Amino acid sequence: MGNLPVVTTSFVGRTSELVSIERALRDHRLVTLTGSGGVGKSRLALRIAERAQGRYTDGVWWADLSHLHDDQLLATTVCDGVGLLDHSPRRPVAALGEWLSAKELLLVLDCCERIVGPCGRLVTELLAAAPGLTVLATSREPLGSAGERCVEVPPLSAGDDGDEAVRLFRERAAVVAPDLSLDDPASAAAVAEICRRLDGIPLAVELACAQLRERSAQEITGRLASRAEDLTDDTVWPRRHRALRTTIGWSHELCAPLERLLWARLSVFRGVITAPDAEAVCAGGPLDAEAVAPALERLADQSVLRRTGDGYRMLDTLREYGSMWLAELAEDALLADRHARHFAHVAVQAYAGWLGPSQVLWYHRIADTHADLCAALDHLLAEDPEMAMEMAGCAGLFWSCCGHLHQARTYLERVLALPLSAGPHRTRALWALGITLTLQGDHEAARRTGEECEQAARREEAPESVLLAAHSVSFTCLMMGRPLTAYSVSDRALKDHPGDPADTPSQLRCRVIRLFALSALGRLDEAYEEAMRLQRISLRFGEHWARAYADHQLALIHLLQGRPRHAESHARAMLASKHELHDSLGIALGLDLLAGAIAAQGNGVAAARAS
Repeated sequence: MGNLPVVTTSFVGRTSELVSIERALRDHRLVTLTGSGGVGKSRLALRIAERAQGRYTDGVWWADLSHLHDDQLLATTVCDGVGLLDHSPRRPVAALGEWLSAKELLLVLDCCERIVGPCGRLVTELLAAAPGLTVLATSREPLGSAGERCVEVPPLSAGDDGDEAVRLFRERAAVVAPDLSLDDPASAAAVAEICRRLDGIPLAVELACAQLRERSAQEITGRLASRAEDLTDDTVWPRRHRALRTTIGWSHELCAPLERLLWARLSVFRGVITAPDAEAVCAGGPLDAEAVAPALERLADQSVLRRTGDGYRMLDTLREYGSMWLAELAEDALLADRHARHFAHVAVQAYAGWLGPSQVLWYHRIADTHADLCAALDHLLAEDPEMAMEMAGCAGLFWSCCGHLHQARTYLERVLALPLSAGPHRTRALWALGITLTLQGDHEAARRTGEECEQAARREEAPESVLLAAHSVSFTCLMMGRPLTAYSVSDRALKDHPGDPADTPSQLRCRVIRLFALSALGRLDEAYEEAMRLQRISLRFGEHWARAYADHQLALIHLLQGRPRHAESHARAMLASKHELHDSLGIALGLDLLAGAIAAQGNGVAAARAS
C-alpha cells in the first residue's frame, strides 16, 4: 500500500546514507533529511521509501508540501497524501490523527522548509496520536520536534572517474545525448572537473549535463570556470550554494530571452503546468501564445522543467530562481493576478460545463489544479473579493464531491464574511456552503445557511437561484431525517420552474432530492418513475452525477422489492459513474448497496468483500 511518486530516472550512489538513514528510522519515529536546495533530499527520501515498502503493515505514503506557502492547507494536503477523505467538520489534523491511530505506516513529508514550524507542530500531534506512525521528512532545516533525528544529506562524492557525481553525470548523459561518447581521456577528465566544480550537487550536475545537447563536456568545463570567478566571496555565497547558483545562473543564461521570460513567469504556478494554462497565464508582451509550447519543451530539455504525464513541474529551487527574476522584471504582481484570474475562469467554466458530456473532465480538471485554485483564491480574496466569491461558489461544488470539504468550507466562509453586495454570486456561494455543511454533518449551520440562501434567491427571482436554494434546503432536510419536508421543498421548486435543465441545471439536483425523498417515504412506485425520468434526462445531457444517483435508487427499489440481481446491476452502474467522478460519498453509498444486493443473493463472502 502507498502512493509513492513514479520516477523514470536511475538512482545513483548514496550507499552509506541509505544505511545510516534506515538505521535511524529503526531507532527514531521522526527522521528529517536536511541539506541545501538541490542536494538530493527528495530523491534520497523516495529511495528510502521504496526500500521500506513491505516493512510497514499499512504501507508507505508520500505527501508533497512544495506548493504550500503557509499552514492553511497543510493538514488537508497530508490527508490527500494518505488518501483520507474526511467528511466531518473536525479539524483535519484531528481526523488524520484518529485515522493514523491504529495504523503502522511510514509517512514521508517532502519539502517542509517553507512551513517548518507548522510541520513540526503537525508531526508532534500526529506522533502522539499514532504510536505506529514513523515520519521521514525533508527540509532545509530541522522541524524542531521532540525526538527528531536529523541526518544532513551531503553532496555526491565528486572528482574521480568512479565517484558518484561522475556516475550520475554519465547516466544522465546517456539519456540526454545517447550518441555521445565520454570515454576518451579528455572528455572523462572534463566530466570529473565539472562534477568537482559543482561540488557533487545532484541538481547542478543534472543541469550541466542537459547542456550536452549543444556543447561538449570540455566547453561546459570552461564555461563553469569563467562563471565561478564571478561568485568567489564565501561571505556572500557559501561554497555549496555558490556551485548551485553558478549552474542555475548559467542554465538561465543559456536559455533564449523568451525562455528566460517564460521561466520567470512560470514561477507563479504551484502544481502541474499544462501548455494551455501556461499560454493563458504567461503569454504577453514579447512572448506570443504560440511560442509558449515550444519554449516549455526547450526548458524541459534543459532540465529546468520536469515532464509529467499531464504537463510539467518545476523544482522548488528553480522556481525560487524564476521568482527572483520575475521580481527583477517587476512582473510579480502582474503575473500573480493573471494566474489568479485564469484559474478563477477555469472554475467558472467548470461550473458552467457541469451539466454535459464534459462533466467528468471538469471534475478531474478541478481536482488536478487544486493547489493553483487555492493560490488563486488567496490572491483574489485580497485583490478582487467579488471575483473570489464567484470562484469559490463555482469550485465549491467540485471540492465537496472530491472530498475537499474542509477547504470548501474555509474558503466559502471567508468570502461570505466579506461586506459584498447581494447577487447571484453570493447566492451560489451560500448554496455551496450549505451543501458542504450538510455533507460534514453540521446540520444546524447548514439549515441557517439554507435559509439565508432562500432569502437571497427570493430577492433575485432568478429560476436557477431559486432552484439552488431549494436544493440546499431540501438536501439538509433529507439528511436530517425529514424526507416529507425535503420532498415538499424540492417538488415545489421543480413545479414552479419547469423549464429546460439546460437553462437551469439545478433542476437535476432538485430531482435527485425529490427521488431520494420519495424512496424514504416508501412511495416506491413514484420513486421508480422519478428515477427513470432522471436517468433519461441525464443520458440526454451525457452527465454522470445525477445518473449515478438514479441508478442508486433503482438498485434500492429493486432490492426492496425482491429483485437483487437487478439491484446489483444498478449498484455497479452507479459505482462506475462515481469512480469516474472520484465522488467519495457516492462511492461509499454504492458499495453499501452493492454489498446488500450480493448478500440478498446468498453470497455473504462476496458481499463482505464488496463492502
